[in-house]
Amino acid sequence: MAARIREELARRRMSRQMLADIAKISISTLEKALNGSRPFTVASVVRLEAALGVSLRDRVPKVSTSRSDLGGYAKAGVAWLEGDYLTLRPSFEVAGAIYAYRTQIHWDEAQECLAFREMDRLDAPFSQKGVVSIPSKSGQIYLYTNDQGQMRVAILNRPHIRGEIYGLLATLAVGAGSNLTPVAAPIALLPWPGIGNPKLGRIQQGDAEYQDCRKHLTMIVDAGYAKLLT
Repeated sequence: MAARIREELARRRMSRQMLADIAKISISTLEKALNGSRPFTVASVVRLEAALGVSLRDRVPKVSTSRSDLGGYAKAGVAWLEGDYLTLRPSFEVAGAIYAYRTQIHWDEAQECLAFREMDRLDAPFSQKGVVSIPSKSGQIYLYTNDQGQMRVAILNRPHIRGEIYGLLATLAVGAGSNLTPVAAPIALLPWPGIGNPKLGRIQQGDAEYQDCRKHLTMIVDAGYAKLLT
């Protein structure tokens, strides 16, 4: 603030005494504030701003944070989670097959939180989108969808050292006829830049990618990232 005042004085070719007179503060108060021996008081700053016609107080930039029910996390603190992920889960229609698609996590300025959306799904009309919750208490990551009261959630662990994210998905699958059936399944999100140009859609036994994709899903329970109880 002192540097800014000295700059304004030099620009205007104004003496310190003249500024003190216009601002109606003592020259002693101004001198001591400018040399750092006395802090600026709020009253002095207000008067100096009026005399110079400028704002001397730095404006603190707004820190973007999510709402409290999503964990109250700061935008800068979750930038590491943003990006595209190859998403793997068991196929609900074909036994033994793996379903692969892209999930994008990004900061949504309108909602002021991390959001996610699924892309490149075979069943595109059923692609999900929603918000990301990261509460500090549990340390988990939640991908949460609420579509007119119909909910779906993926509960994920923090990323592995190479960026892989493992967890469980609770959602609905097409059952008998047009009925929807609750289903829980392991789910893996692999950082897109690290896996090249992956195959999307249904991956079945015999496909070149099958064993590697299956390894990511089986380790979720085997390595203790999640538990499936019956």
